[in-house]
Amino acid sequence: MTFLTSKKKWVQVTTDAGCFLLGSCLYAVSVSVFSAPNHIAPGGVTGLATIFNTLFHTPIGSIALLLNLPVMIWAMLEISYQVVIKTIIAIVVSSVIIDVSALFLPAYHGNAMLAAIFAGVLEGVGLALIFLRGGTTGGTDMVARLLNRRFPHLSMGKLMLSVDLVVITISAFVYWSIESVLYALIVIFVATRVIDAILYGMDIGTGKLLYIISDQGQQISSRIIEVLSRGVTVLQGHGAYSGKQRDVLFCAVRKYEVHRALQLVREIDKRAFIIIGDAGQITGEGFREDQVHEKSIRDLLFRRDKGTDSHSGS
Repeated sequence: MTFLTSKKKWVQVTTDAGCFLLGSCLYAVSVSVFSAPNHIAPGGVTGLATIFNTLFHTPIGSIALLLNLPVMIWAMLEISYQVVIKTIIAIVVSSVIIDVSALFLPAYHGNAMLAAIFAGVLEGVGLALIFLRGGTTGGTDMVARLLNRRFPHLSMGKLMLSVDLVVITISAFVYWSIESVLYALIVIFVATRVIDAILYGMDIGTGKLLYIISDQGQQISSRIIEVLSRGVTVLQGHGAYSGKQRDVLFCAVRKYEVHRALQLVREIDKRAFIIIGDAGQITGEGFREDQVHEKSIRDLLFRRDKGTDSHSGS
């Protein structure tokens, strides 16, 4: 049992490290090759660091690391230290790779539109890989994750877009070029769409359903609510073979939250029985709003008004 546990932890650590490294490399290429050389500050701490680089020729990665310090303090006060540790690792790795890659990677000075598109795609994929393993690169994505805990009905991509607009406004005065601002908006738009597509699937109303059978149902449900801010329904189960009464926890989560949910369950009950299923559509708080219901009401009102008009005309 000890060997299997150690093996699982080793696989988890290796997977985390691989995703962090690959995600940081893609993010670094986005900044060093495409956005920074073309005077595009695509929001967030990295965007601010890019502006500092333009004004004072300071290294982007190092400045981003310094600017992330107050965000990390906020994160320590808001969320668990495990996530903060992963985020600190991701910040250090991405910052170092950005500065190192700038020394040998050739900058792209061709078509600015292509630079913006490729910067957005690489940034989106890189950040999504880091998000999938429970970390962030600090700055906008960490602020978005912290805000997402208070506003779970808003996607990470939309929250990042809101914060990034502040940095873009600053860049407009620094570069004094409307083209730089427009290209930055393209980078952010493409990146957020890629992030949402990878984390949530092509439809943010989809997700996963978790059925958890455990003797520690109360502790598990409390932990899921606290960490993931997801609702849990407790069902009463009766084992046909054992004859024992057990709690069956029912919980809907987004795809990228499954890994973290399993971790929380295993931390409390390593022998918990877990079933994971696909949800074609999830409607409600934290997922998709009930647009179908609203549409039905509008159609009903339209038909009523149309009937009234026809009656009046007759």
